[in-house]
Amino acid sequence: MSLASVVAEDSGFRAYAFEWALVDVETSGLVARRDRVLSVAVVTMGPDGERTGEFSTLLDPGCDPGPVQVHGLTAERLRGAPEFGQVAGRIAAMLQDRVLVAHHAQFDYDFLAHEFARAATPLPVSRRLCTLALNRRVDPPTEDLRLGTLAAHYGVPQHKAHDALDDTRVLAGVLRASLREAARLGLPLPLVDCPPRQDPRFLPRQSKAPCSFRNPGRLSPGGPLAQGMKVAVTGETDTPRTELVARSAAAGLNMMTSVSRHTSVLVTNDASTGSAKARRAAAEGVPVIDERTFLRLLGEVRAGTPHEQRSDERPDERPAERQSEREVEGEVEREAVSVPGARVAEGGASTAQASASKAAGPVPVPVDRPLTGRRVLVLGGTHPTAAAGRARVVELGGAAAINLSAGVTDVVLLADGAADRRMARIAALEIPTYPADWLDAPAVAPLPRWVIGRRGPLVLPRGGVIDLPDQQLSAVWHLTASWAQRTTCEVDLVAFLVDEDEQVSCDEDFLFYGAPESPDGSVRLLADGPAEQTLAVRLGALPSAVRKVVVAAAVDGTPTFGDVGALQITAGCGSSAPPLAQSALDAATTERTLLLAELYRRGPRWRFRAVGQGYDHGLDVLARGYGVDVEE
Repeated sequence: MSLASVVAEDSGFRAYAFEWALVDVETSGLVARRDRVLSVAVVTMGPDGERTGEFSTLLDPGCDPGPVQVHGLTAERLRGAPEFGQVAGRIAAMLQDRVLVAHHAQFDYDFLAHEFARAATPLPVSRRLCTLALNRRVDPPTEDLRLGTLAAHYGVPQHKAHDALDDTRVLAGVLRASLREAARLGLPLPLVDCPPRQDPRFLPRQSKAPCSFRNPGRLSPGGPLAQGMKVAVTGETDTPRTELVARSAAAGLNMMTSVSRHTSVLVTNDASTGSAKARRAAAEGVPVIDERTFLRLLGEVRAGTPHEQRSDERPDERPAERQSEREVEGEVEREAVSVPGARVAEGGASTAQASASKAAGPVPVPVDRPLTGRRVLVLGGTHPTAAAGRARVVELGGAAAINLSAGVTDVVLLADGAADRRMARIAALEIPTYPADWLDAPAVAPLPRWVIGRRGPLVLPRGGVIDLPDQQLSAVWHLTASWAQRTTCEVDLVAFLVDEDEQVSCDEDFLFYGAPESPDGSVRLLADGPAEQTLAVRLGALPSAVRKVVVAAAVDGTPTFGDVGALQITAGCGSSAPPLAQSALDAATTERTLLLAELYRRGPRWRFRAVGQGYDHGLDVLARGYGVDVEE
């Protein structure tokens, strides 16, 4: 059935009918603020799914075209092509009053935003839709969510990968099919307002070089400075501030832009200044010295301890003050044991991926884990009873679903679950439903044919740990958090890049919606929808000082995670690849901040851990614990 006939026959589908502008760009690299667009294609499509226009062109970027082996666009091919500014007006006209669509839409949007900014032309996009995020919601029975894989699944012909115009035509077919599936499942579209708060400002900024030394602590009275000390400066200085910072950094000091309880010393020529830094230093008992004393001490800075010397550090050990915080359930970590292709925490091995692939055929179901290979959606009940039900699903070998998708195999109805608005869809899809006591000793129907042999992620319980495969450590790892889409509260993903002492080396190592990228670009915060955010981490590019990447979520305003409900965290190598591991974290009730997961070094390995530790306090208090002073 065509999209046009669906729109005509199904009034409910009209919520999925928009004017669309499908976009694909080929670029000289992966960093929008630095690299350039080499070719661009735009296909416009009406609410009925019919194409209404298309445009494509090569572009002269004025720079090296980058990975020619990927896109095939040599400098010779691009010579004589127009510059972006020459076609910006035509592209803008096609984008005007339409929803921008791309596969991994933030990538394309960011590059377009930077190119339009360089051309001093407004980018007329108010909303965007990511077909990758949409298909993560739909969950089709495919090995991965790459554009070519989805095209094959939906029966869309693809002639030339990495050709902008052909990719955009393929994208149009994938969008049509994805919209039909979303309507069939009753899924809200993951539309993102543009520019979202997670997008970086479209201006290049100079990165601060990371300090190579551990923080030795505070400056003692009459004592010397030591490499790695965190130093902040406030007020006017006789020495130009840039020169003072440069000299201090060259001596091995860690120059900070804010004061925390981990600051070693504050430098000011006016001890009575009422600046925010001075007030914070007084509250935390941070030593204060004047510029003249600091310059004298700067002449002889003692050698510090390089980060690399702490190879025996257990990066998962928490400071005592954080160990005493309330944890919402269970243990924090289990020892890792070997499974094929990875190492996973005991009790965390899942579904099909731990022992089978499609070629291996059906997976034997252990007697004590009868839900192996199944994805179970729990509806109704109070927050605690629903959380207990999802924990029971995992205990029985299954995966706890957060939202209705094509991958859900079973539904459990707790109190009032039958009144859930999704029940009409569940009945139409003929998904088996069971009462709450079914989880005591589940008798299951045969798995659907498309599930048998499908590679699923490792399902980790809270505290579960998995070693990342060594051969994939140079790739970009994506940690994606998702939750049920609600209008009553907003969830923000944040990240802290911390050292051996669980402290950020600089303020820029705290990533949030207003500062979504680390100084060197190795970690980025991405927004793919109102109920899904992703942290992209290039592990091989992280500075040696970073021993752990902490991923947390915070609820905006007065709601708590009891209002949000369950969150799911997944870890996968690449944006379109299937996740290696997933975990449902939903025991939080009154908490306003929640530690979701950690990527951390253990010797030569990197590990992923599902955490699920909540706090009643806000993000500002959580950030202070990692050495960041968050201004309200």
